[in-house]
Amino acid sequence: MHYPEWIWQNGTIKPWAEATTHVMSHALHYGSSVFEGIRCYDTPNGPAIFRLTEHNQRLYASARIHEIEIPYDLDTLNAACREVVRRNGFRSAYLRPVAYRGLGGFGLSADTPVDVAVATWQMGAYLGDDVLEAGIDACVSSWQRFAPNTIPAGAKAGGNYLSGQLVAREARRLGFGEGIALASTGLLSEGAGENLFLVFDGALHTTPVSAALLNGITRHTIITLARANGIEVIERDLPREYLYLCDELFMCGTAAEITPIRSVDGRQVGSGRAGDVTRRIQDLFFGLFDGRTADPHGWLEPLDADAR
Repeated sequence: MHYPEWIWQNGTIKPWAEATTHVMSHALHYGSSVFEGIRCYDTPNGPAIFRLTEHNQRLYASARIHEIEIPYDLDTLNAACREVVRRNGFRSAYLRPVAYRGLGGFGLSADTPVDVAVATWQMGAYLGDDVLEAGIDACVSSWQRFAPNTIPAGAKAGGNYLSGQLVAREARRLGFGEGIALASTGLLSEGAGENLFLVFDGALHTTPVSAALLNGITRHTIITLARANGIEVIERDLPREYLYLCDELFMCGTAAEITPIRSVDGRQVGSGRAGDVTRRIQDLFFGLFDGRTADPHGWLEPLDADAR
């Protein structure tokens, strides 16, 4: 792994190697962190961070759920994201703002300071170099998502991703590109770290937020773009077997972007390649960053804040 030179931590840009925390920090032992994944794209109008404000607003929402008091306001955190990308000289990059309980008391409910950092690095296609075109083979995991009223799935919290790690690592061990999790109901939830869309008769079907999933910002982007372009979107409970019956299937997220799924559990999905609807969604989504798709919502936030 090639690490970038600079990182933002607790109000200061510093060399990457100096962004340290104590091994007895609360977050390391108890998973008490919240974070975001954000992409900066190199657009015809210069580098722009995709839905920066909405991502960081969700960070504060996740923190509120877990009673983590972030000691910086939203404008400061947005500025930190811009600053660390500029300082590293990136035009396109992945960003990781994170807030976590640091070194303090040692009990579950201990009082601790809250540390905040923003890292950035260059990331290509998360699930492989050619997957946006060729798609991946996925499997339904033996691990289920947490039941309602156990852990809040609507928070993007570090501890939640122990579930995703089990799903992803099982899939890799079995030779698949990614895993798909069921909810405690036995109905579809999401991927290890991605939301799901199934296509039936030209319409997009996606699982609801009640299915133990994170309400992804890429998910919302796809729903908005699809409806604006005449593609029907239906949020509904979906049984596992619909993975085998749908015409097309893809997963989405900041890291995964829009990745087609060509098979599930060794069963071919549709034609075994990205279908027309998936291709259309990819064109609309990536068109935001090369100028083919209009951005009436102001989702592209320039790296230079004064350019807005």
